[in-house]
Amino acid sequence: MKWKKCHYPHPASSNLNSLALHYLKAYNIILKTPEQIAGIRKACKLTARILDRLCSEAKEGVTTLELDELSRTLHKEAGAIPACLGYGDPPYPKTICTSLNEVICHGIPDNRPLQNGDIVNIDVSTILDGYFGDCSRMVLIGEVPPEKQLVCKVSLECLHRSIAVCKPGVPLSAIGKAIEDYATSMGLSVVNEFVGHGVGIEFHEPPEVAHHYNSNHIPMVEGMTFTIEPMINVGVRSGVIDPRDGWTVRTKDGKPSAQWEHTILITATGHEVLTHLVPGI
Repeated sequence: MKWKKCHYPHPASSNLNSLALHYLKAYNIILKTPEQIAGIRKACKLTARILDRLCSEAKEGVTTLELDELSRTLHKEAGAIPACLGYGDPPYPKTICTSLNEVICHGIPDNRPLQNGDIVNIDVSTILDGYFGDCSRMVLIGEVPPEKQLVCKVSLECLHRSIAVCKPGVPLSAIGKAIEDYATSMGLSVVNEFVGHGVGIEFHEPPEVAHHYNSNHIPMVEGMTFTIEPMINVGVRSGVIDPRDGWTVRTKDGKPSAQWEHTILITATGHEVLTHLVPGI
């Protein structure tokens, strides 16, 4: 049996308050307890530190495979597990995702050296003491063309604007509206085939967090933990999965894409960015 069938910690109904019970029954969303939040926060801080180290090592001439090997070392030293290693079908083969240039997401580290003018998203997901953290960041290598600079800046601003709307009582659809309003105003498109997601107790939990216009009117409430990870494209929003590996997603027109990601906690009065480490990122 799968791990979650035996050990996934579904809370007993008798231990839940009325709001938590409603969200569990109506939406299968687990509102996290203070103890769970403490564990998730710790996992997220470690994830952010690992990501920060990897980004600092991502330079011209370094291969993404070398970054993956460093990720393996950093996870091992911290007593943590890389969440994406062996995940899915086919099993993901590496400990991080490295998505270059026209790759939207799920790029697999390989022996190609980073080159002047590249942009690369490094995505780290970590399990620490049974809790999950998830975040990603763009790195610009050398002299990057204006088009690539633009998509990186816009995707980061989309993340900041979408986080800013997060607070109790606001529908999840507000996240996608904040992102698509800004991205389209800048002449760019928003990927609608991949979404953010609940995270913390499991790698992927409800709810789905769409980055495009949508009608998900579930209100955010205290105790929700989820990722926001807008994928913004220079050209069309559609992507194509590489049939050779079953993971790498490239833009349909071959134009650049960029993504930034944080794990968010909804608090009583607003939100907390659990994977915040570097000021402004």
